[in-house]
Amino acid sequence: MLSGLNYRIRAVAFVAITIFVVIASAPPNQIARAQDDETDIDKMVEEDTAADDKKNDKKDSSDASTATTTDRPTLNLFDLIFRRGGSLVYVIAVLLVMVILFTIERGLAMRKIKVLPDSLVTQLGKLANDPGGFDPRKAYRVCQEHPSAASRIIRAMLLKVGRPHSEVERAVREASEREASDLYSNVRWLNLAATVAPLLGLLGTVWGMIQAFFDLGYIDPGADKAAVLAKGIYVALVTTFAGLSVAIPAATVAHYFEGRIQSLFRQIDELLFGLLPQVERYEGKIRVSRQHLSGDLSADGHDSSEVELVRDTPPAPPAGEPVGAKSAN
Repeated sequence: MLSGLNYRIRAVAFVAITIFVVIASAPPNQIARAQDDETDIDKMVEEDTAADDKKNDKKDSSDASTATTTDRPTLNLFDLIFRRGGSLVYVIAVLLVMVILFTIERGLAMRKIKVLPDSLVTQLGKLANDPGGFDPRKAYRVCQEHPSAASRIIRAMLLKVGRPHSEVERAVREASEREASDLYSNVRWLNLAATVAPLLGLLGTVWGMIQAFFDLGYIDPGADKAAVLAKGIYVALVTTFAGLSVAIPAATVAHYFEGRIQSLFRQIDELLFGLLPQVERYEGKIRVSRQHLSGDLSADGHDSSEVELVRDTPPAPPAGEPVGAKSAN
């Protein structure tokens, strides 16, 4: 039995020595490659595990964002303005309608054909350059055929033909002021809307803030005060948004119309400066009236009406009064 045990011990020792010899005789690069292979396998396992974790995290986050988007209410601007904005929003809506109507009306009234028609300028230019001289009666009829702001100013000037230069300039200035005032009339409403609309919006916002803080003071102790206050504030800001939405377009349109009026009247002034020298030629020579200027032309192109000539000689003295009596006195 003892000999059998010794035999087993010798066999185990032989196997151990053989394994040691094999390992010792193996090249170092094969041992390192085996270790690297084990390391690469471990890294691949770790990467696969991390990728699975990321996929799970992305899925969880997408599910959470989808749930949040689904649960979050959308902001309906129309409902917010007209149902929660308060009574001042309706006043601002009236201003909006007024801005739209006056914008359309002024846009139609300030067309060039209504203020300074090109045909009027062309025909008056031909009369001014006529070799036979400028005829106020023909110019007056041209203005009658082209009713506009410029024609009304020129007609006022032609009615002063033969008068002193100061009277002619005063008539032109007064007529220009009247026409400019008519063109500016409804532009003033646009300026008013641009000024009042944001003030109404600010007033509504202040009132909404007061109401929000008032409600905050009477909510339940366990309620979310921040949420209640935030809701009250965003509802209160609706009127300011509505007021600015009306004021900005109104101010823009009013500025455009004011610039257009100034541009058109500069063109009218240039036309008048070209006609004034022609009118000054008749100073002290003739006197005209509306009936004289609006008389019909005969078949040969001459006026059937006569203008009243201003006599250079003094009127004859009354009967029985000696000539030079006033001078002697």
